[in-house]
Amino acid sequence: MMALRTAFFTMLWLTVFVCSGCAAPDKGISRLGYSVQVGAFSEVKNAERLAGKLQDQGIEAFYFKRDNGLFAVRFGDFPSRREAERHARKVVAEQGIGSYFIAPPLRTSLAVRRDRPQAPGDGEPAPKPARGDMGFIAARTAERFVGIPYQWGGSNVVDGMDCSGFVRAVYNLCGVNIPRTSGEQFRVGKSVDRAELVDGDLVFFGSSGESISHVGIYVGKNQFVHAPRRGQDIKISSMDSGYSKKYIGARRYF
Repeated sequence: MMALRTAFFTMLWLTVFVCSGCAAPDKGISRLGYSVQVGAFSEVKNAERLAGKLQDQGIEAFYFKRDNGLFAVRFGDFPSRREAERHARKVVAEQGIGSYFIAPPLRTSLAVRRDRPQAPGDGEPAPKPARGDMGFIAARTAERFVGIPYQWGGSNVVDGMDCSGFVRAVYNLCGVNIPRTSGEQFRVGKSVDRAELVDGDLVFFGSSGESISHVGIYVGKNQFVHAPRRGQDIKISSMDSGYSKKYIGARRYF
């Protein structure tokens, strides 16, 4: 009886240990807390201007296009709704904005497939995708940015940060925090062979793994979405375009 009990608890301990290890997110990748969404701008320049003001105040903010065609600004990673509300009221009062929306954290593991994903940006259900996981949602969210002249943050952001800032913004809308720079992004997540690329994977370009100069989001059909240069429109490019000669590798975070 004692031997059976010992064996049972040993198996239980191993199960908990192994499962906990498998479920733990990679270092540098975490689930986003509560965030604040403000504004409903018809002109992208107004959203860009607000995001820039917040960035200049040390608040990491980004803008995006909603399903209704209007532009909004998101910021924050707060541990509670109360904390998010406090910061939202402060920004609304300072910037003269009429309303705000508190985006709650996603209630799913980063590694779990989702049968009914939440629509990024508006907090409304999205149509059930053919591939119901967060990678699919990240790719479709990235496509929403196409055509937007993107400038990541305010005047304190140096040239070259826009490509990594863009993919960070997309993942943020999907409820996931990833590192800030392309080099840091390349050092986390799961390495993916080019032949195994799927929606939502990040694809990296540069002269070597130690010198990453560009990053985009793979969206299927041998294409990726990216911010080419500071202030230029977000666009879709082929993996076989001029970037192919500088392709370094890919990473998966979901």
